[in-house]
Amino acid sequence: MSLKQQAALHATQYVRSNTTIGLGSGSTMSFFIRALGQRLQSGKLRRVLAVPTSEETSRQARTAGIPLTTLDDHPHLDVAIDGADEVDADLNLIKGLGRALLREKVVATHAQSFIIIVDVSKLVPRLGTRGPLPLELQPFASGAQIRWLETMGCRAELWRDEDGVPILTDNGNQLARCWFERGITEPESLARDLESRPGIVEHGLFLDMATRVIVADEGGVRELVRGR
Repeated sequence: MSLKQQAALHATQYVRSNTTIGLGSGSTMSFFIRALGQRLQSGKLRRVLAVPTSEETSRQARTAGIPLTTLDDHPHLDVAIDGADEVDADLNLIKGLGRALLREKVVATHAQSFIIIVDVSKLVPRLGTRGPLPLELQPFASGAQIRWLETMGCRAELWRDEDGVPILTDNGNQLARCWFERGITEPESLARDLESRPGIVEHGLFLDMATRVIVADEGGVRELVRGR
């Protein structure tokens, strides 16, 4: 069993019967969705509804037999479970390289608790040291946004597919990736700057949001809990 699978299987204990949950996106969540579907089909769990964060998550959940709903119908979630691209010592996150960061953040803000599942490679001393920070951009003047982003101390690019076509999210927005040579030294300040910029729909900094991080490494599975 891979480390991702171990973390995903461990996280299923935080889903109870008669609850509504948020389902994140990405490769680790694929393992979780399958494990959750098996628990529902076996009868170990009953009456669980899930709000998906992407069209791909919706497809996987339907295949696994997980009943789906929406935030419009169920705006109060008992828990949201998702992966992450990076996790620092304060449980701040970079998310969104699975191309669903806006919906992931919307769903997480409606949840009573937000549980992250990762393998140990995602733990970093500083956000932005392992890979890029993704952002979701309104397509209008996205090139101008890239030039502005490069004034923020990073190397920025519009995220394109192998044919050079800008990648679109499920919301019809474009994506950018920003690399910080020494990591992000002041994530709170950067988040404020990005949030105040018209045309930047959302950024991949998930600060002070994670309740618990489940980490799998070669020694087993452990939990990091905010405030401990």
